[in-house]
Amino acid sequence: MSVLRVEPVQTADAKIIDACHRLIPQLSSSSQAITRSELEEIISSDATVMFAAQLGDDVVGLLTLAIFRIPTGVRAWIEDVVVDESARGKGVGEALNQAALAEAKRRGAKTVDLTSRPSREAANRLYQRIGFVRRDTNVYRFEL
Repeated sequence: MSVLRVEPVQTADAKIIDACHRLIPQLSSSSQAITRSELEEIISSDATVMFAAQLGDDVVGLLTLAIFRIPTGVRAWIEDVVVDESARGKGVGEALNQAALAEAKRRGAKTVDLTSRPSREAANRLYQRIGFVRRDTNVYRFEL
């Protein structure tokens, strides 16, 4: 049995680029493939941390944590959580989220938010199980 490891992505190497190209379409069919320079921007930014989950030598999950200061404190937001279809139900999503929560806490965030489509039933159950509370709020989007 392979050991599950979750670590921040440090370099935009071929393995991570390939994982992004394989995993992101499982999250969003309308997203464009990430470029090496875009991935390097995420990795080098103080405001974002991309985590990769590996089972053995295979990258089976990704999560991006955004951390930012606003007048009321440091906040964090989890985005683009994706676990490979072949690895779902093996604790990958939980391990990614726990790593992100620990990093947000280490950086002094007061809260960590995320959104999840209602159709992602397993993901929504996971978020609630690990302690996220559904908020009674409206989420708005303005397309640019």
